[in-house]
Amino acid sequence: MSDELLDLDYKPHMPPKTDYGIGIVGCGGIVQYAVLPTYKKHGLNVLACHDINHATAESVAAEFDIPNVYENLEELLANPAIEIVEISVPPRYQLEIARTCIAAGKHLLCQKPLADTLPHAAEIVRLAREGSVKLAVNQQLRWGQGLRAAKTLIRKGWIGQVVDASIQVSVNTPWQMWPWLAISPRLEVQYHSIHYIDAMRSILGDPIWITSRHARNPLQGEIVGETKTITVMDYDTDLQVLIADNHYNHSDDYFAVFRFIGTEGHITGTLGAMYNYPDGRPDTLQWSSTRYYPEKRFEAKLEGKWIPDAFIGPTASLMQAIQEDGVPETDGHDNLQTLRVVEAAYQSAAENRSVNIDECQAVPCPD
Repeated sequence: MSDELLDLDYKPHMPPKTDYGIGIVGCGGIVQYAVLPTYKKHGLNVLACHDINHATAESVAAEFDIPNVYENLEELLANPAIEIVEISVPPRYQLEIARTCIAAGKHLLCQKPLADTLPHAAEIVRLAREGSVKLAVNQQLRWGQGLRAAKTLIRKGWIGQVVDASIQVSVNTPWQMWPWLAISPRLEVQYHSIHYIDAMRSILGDPIWITSRHARNPLQGEIVGETKTITVMDYDTDLQVLIADNHYNHSDDYFAVFRFIGTEGHITGTLGAMYNYPDGRPDTLQWSSTRYYPEKRFEAKLEGKWIPDAFIGPTASLMQAIQEDGVPETDGHDNLQTLRVVEAAYQSAAENRSVNIDECQAVPCPD
């Protein structure tokens, strides 16, 4: 059995140079339990942080040995040793912060979603391009261990042509971790299924048609947005992708599974992070192939977890792009395609119809 054929190649690849000075803007939960733990593990050079709540920034700096805590964004950007700014704030604030960082010549890693509207996201992309800075978006599920390994298997032809794919999640999500989401009219697709949409795009390419249905749960109380959704992405090859999420499963039967069915095999697995978010557990992965080993069924033991280990992926890709003057895997322009699918999903749900992706154009907001 070929070692090369069995190499799942699911771990992020670190570039030769990793000591870029990093400044963190926004020190909330995702930075504390995901971003900074994985940066510390990989020895990245985090030089400064800033948060609108200065006490939070000071606490985070003390916990992760960050040498500088700045009262405002301008002070952070004035530090010439900071080359990359990571923005981790609610998306409605991201455009103006990104505009200021780009004007200062800093490369950017932005939280997802890139903005609260498609025109604002397109504006960030336009500004970065005109300012000659690299822009990546923190769509780190592309480096989730199970889905990354599945992508490798598909690329190597293990299951032939993919004809059906799905991600189905039914869990009890602790929305109270993000109080600002409670008042958001857009919730599940914009802040959660966006991960699955982006990951599926990275594996299978861009869909043509999007059909989406959204619902609430009687247990969600004052939370405004949708918390149970079904989205189908149709491709021009008859491939269909199903993404189905329920975030108020109060039974003892949680599941978070993915599946790819091909003309010559199948891949199945679990998204471990969703079983006990944010602690989670490692993903699982199984597959079979009538093309290579028709009598065998394979199972991989994957190392690491989506949170925090996948979070190094977008950052490593951004650093590689800076060194090579290339394009990060989660480049802002590519992310606009993910946001177009998100926008089409909301339009589909609102209008009770399938939406062609060309109906959702990523046009920058007017100056």
